[in-house]
Amino acid sequence: MGRITLLSLWLWIGSGLAGAPPPMDAFQDQLEDAYQYAKACPDYKKYSTFAQPSVHCRTFTSSTVEQIIAEVTSKMVDKDLARLFENAFPNTLDTTIRWHVDGTKKHTELKPRSMDDGRWQGPQSFVVTGDINAEWLRDSTNQLLQYQPLAKRDPKIFNLILGAINTQAEYVIQSPYCNAFQPPGPSKLASSHNGQDDYVHPTYEPSFVFECKYELDSLAAFLSLGNTFYNYTKSTDFLTPRWYAALDTLLTVLDQQSESTFDPKTSRFQKNSYTFSRRTDQGTETLALSGIGNPLNFGTGLIRSAFRPSDDATILGFYIPANAMIAMELQRTSVLLKAVKKNQLAQDLEKRANVINNGIWEYGVVQHKTYGPVFAYEVDGYGSQIMMDDANVPSLLALPTMGFVDKNDRVYLNTRRMLLTKEGNPYYLEGKAFKGIGGPHIGPEHAWPMSLLLQAMTSDDDAEIKECLDLVLRASRLGLVHESIHVNRIGEYTRMLPPISSPSEHLLTIPRELVRMGEQRLRTNDP
Repeated sequence: MGRITLLSLWLWIGSGLAGAPPPMDAFQDQLEDAYQYAKACPDYKKYSTFAQPSVHCRTFTSSTVEQIIAEVTSKMVDKDLARLFENAFPNTLDTTIRWHVDGTKKHTELKPRSMDDGRWQGPQSFVVTGDINAEWLRDSTNQLLQYQPLAKRDPKIFNLILGAINTQAEYVIQSPYCNAFQPPGPSKLASSHNGQDDYVHPTYEPSFVFECKYELDSLAAFLSLGNTFYNYTKSTDFLTPRWYAALDTLLTVLDQQSESTFDPKTSRFQKNSYTFSRRTDQGTETLALSGIGNPLNFGTGLIRSAFRPSDDATILGFYIPANAMIAMELQRTSVLLKAVKKNQLAQDLEKRANVINNGIWEYGVVQHKTYGPVFAYEVDGYGSQIMMDDANVPSLLALPTMGFVDKNDRVYLNTRRMLLTKEGNPYYLEGKAFKGIGGPHIGPEHAWPMSLLLQAMTSDDDAEIKECLDLVLRASRLGLVHESIHVNRIGEYTRMLPPISSPSEHLLTIPRELVRMGEQRLRTNDP
């Protein structure tokens, strides 16, 4: 799973247009009987969202966000694009904040020991993944990304994101190998079952965990949420003992998942700390070799990931995009820790980041007979590689957006050329109506709008950027960006969900030059 929105094109506007919010939220003042309004609200999963939900049905409101929507849409010539912005920019707040507390009151329902160790204390935020009443670490991080520039100006957004960091820390501490989680106990929201028959080690508590697929980028997303919050606010309020406990747990997982399948000295098989086996007829839903996964070599410096961000199983466990993401987030976290004088811990994280980075360049770059040196999608350290890309991020196409390489890096440019051709990428899908990168999660006839936005983000070609934006807009007839589009029938899509609440897309920042290109299109009203 993962997440992106066309409205990320205007992410930078958040820091430029947002002024100080009014002293109180005007919308909340209008609620004479919030309980009665809430009872009348339709189930978000069952109704068309061509328009932004009624203010009485929104799960969280911010006057700063509403101000940005009004200012941006008033300047747009293309009203379809304006409607898309109006719907999608606030959608995380409108529909996915199922529980938020500001931390001013203690949870009296918790056991005394839980209160003593700081569990669930302070602000908390439970951010669901669209039509599923569960929180994915990666998705919730990306769902909140476009609001991060507003946190310094808007106390409500600040508290919401701080709560999200605290909640993710609790999830990582208890079940670091898991990717999706049930509502927190203090929320008193009902948990749900994913309907699968899984055999997982380490075991987990089903009332706490929704799904336990180990995805390296989920742990990177936890770090990213705090790093981005710090970058925009310079606040270290989230550096609590619980956050440090989560970081320690995360590092333990990285140590365990850097171990090889066979002991480098004795060649004896050593079973991985994490195994996953699902009763299924879909090969992408379970690991090979009865849940162990295919063998991985020693001495690579790379970290294993059992699953991809699409929630599909890896074929070769050294998933290069996730390794790039964790390397960058470890580096960013080390900078943060140096700022608070945690120098020894910062040095440890910096060293880890360098080892992974070196491993990527040594084992993750291969010589292609057509494109030259390129990044592989997955490797095993023995010389085998998977050559493809998937729309879900982190991906190879997204490497510059993570800061891993410059978009003009020679190896990246070779890789990008390979990924955006049918000859080089088996999941570059093109039909009569739509084209882009897809993936095995949906199948060989659906390309994902997210991939077109990433293509635009990593391009300096105005014509290419315009083509990508036009395709996304044409495929968003209901005022929303969908998960995937049938390449021969543009009106056929999977999941009628806005992009920031679909478990297949990531929010990513868009460079300012791309924003200017989009604004130029609006001013000239090009068809």
